[in-house]
Amino acid sequence: MNLEIRLKLGKKVREYRNKRGYTQEKLAGLANIDYKYLQKIEGKNPPAIKIDTIDKLAKALKISPAELIE
Repeated sequence: MNLEIRLKLGKKVREYRNKRGYTQEKLAGLANIDYKYLQKIEGKNPPAIKIDTIDKLAKALKISPAELIE
């Protein structure tokens, strides 16, 4: 996964998280992912993210996975 794509995804996760009024801890709990992993996703050098994780984040944010990856 290209760095530019990962950065865009992390930015969208942060934007939707802020729209919902969720902290990183709250979103990580709702998505059943590690809080530190979410910090990395939203960070300056995000890791490649599995499609399952994108799906978990989208469900927790009450959006479709496509909205995160568009």
